[in-house]
Parts: sequence; structure tokens; C-alpha cells
Amino acid sequence: MARVVMQAVVSVDGFIAYPDGTVEPLFDWYGNGDTELSATASGWTFSVSRASAEHVQPFWDAITVTVIGRHLFDTTNGWDGNPAAGEALVVVTHRPLPEEWLADHPAAPFHTAGSVEAGITLAEELAGDGLVCVTAGDVGGQAFTAGLVDEIAMDVAPVVLGEGVRFFGNHTGTVLLDDPDQVVRGDRVLHLHYTVRH
Repeated sequence: MARVVMQAVVSVDGFIAYPDGTVEPLFDWYGNGDTELSATASGWTFSVSRASAEHVQPFWDAITVTVIGRHLFDTTNGWDGNPAAGEALVVVTHRPLPEEWLADHPAAPFHTAGSVEAGITLAEELAGDGLVCVTAGDVGGQAFTAGLVDEIAMDVAPVVLGEGVRFFGNHTGTVLLDDPDQVVRGDRVLHLHYTVRH
């Protein structure tokens, strides 16, 4: 059965982007090292510290399906039909993907779902025994609130944004996590991994 992990780069005060969706300086650590980190599906490469590469690369390589919201799809233009990580991508949206985008990317392994619950279910079916990564923020927060998230992965950047898009979206209420089973200090980033207590 697939594992569902909610992941994002996050500020110390819990934001994954400014209100306008921009992410600098959260992603500065993606270019401050001398070890290559490769997103195989998209072909992107970054230069990070050795500690970050040794932690993040196996995680990225293990992702089978990614679940995102429509806002991220629109912001990135669907990464031109190549999932940032994994073999397939599920977009949670109430609107069909743009016809022009679909025509330009007929082989894109993208699927849509009308709700977070349906999106996670579809992603788990596509992933088999693999790893499903749901992006933090609105969609991840809804999945977390619904009890559909098994693990939390945070790349904590040493910055206080003061406002923006919350890692857990609109989630309220107390949820206990196990102690972190991974704590990796990179250069200008702290990688944390938790298991959610169900």
C-alpha cells in the first residue's frame, strides 16, 4: 500500500511562500553547495550541500506520484508536462485543465481529481506500493485534516517570512506526530521527517 507524505520547503514561522506565491529566499539552499541534486523526471539539477543531497535525492527518487492543487499547476504551467518528481501527477481541481495545455502536452502523465480525497485515492492507486507526495499548503492541509497523510517532510529554511501560505493550509486542531526519525543539517536548511500518529 502506498505511503502518503506531505512535503515542502518551509520558513521557521511555518510558511511555504509569500502571499503572492513567490518563494525566495526559501529556495536559496538549492544553489549554495557543490553536490548535484537531480529531479530525474523533470531534468532539473541543483547544487546543494552533500548532506542535503544525500537526504533529498533518495526521497525524490522514491516518489511515484505527486499530488498538487490547481494554483500550483497554473503557477508552474504544469512544469511543461513533466512532473517535478515521480512518474505521474494528480491535480486537484474543479476546472478541467486548459485545452491548449493538453494539446501541447498530449503525453503528460497528468490526471485530475475533483476533491482532495479523490486525488489521494487516485494517487495511491497509481502508486501501488510506492510513495505519494502531496504538496503542503491548501491541498496538503486538506489531506492532513482528513487523516490521509502518513508522514511529514519539511525542509526548514532559516528565514521568518512573517506572512504567506501556511505549510498546513487552513488546518486547525491538534495532531500528534512521532519524534523526528530524520534530522539532517544542510547548508542553510534543516531537513526533518516525522510520522503522523493515526
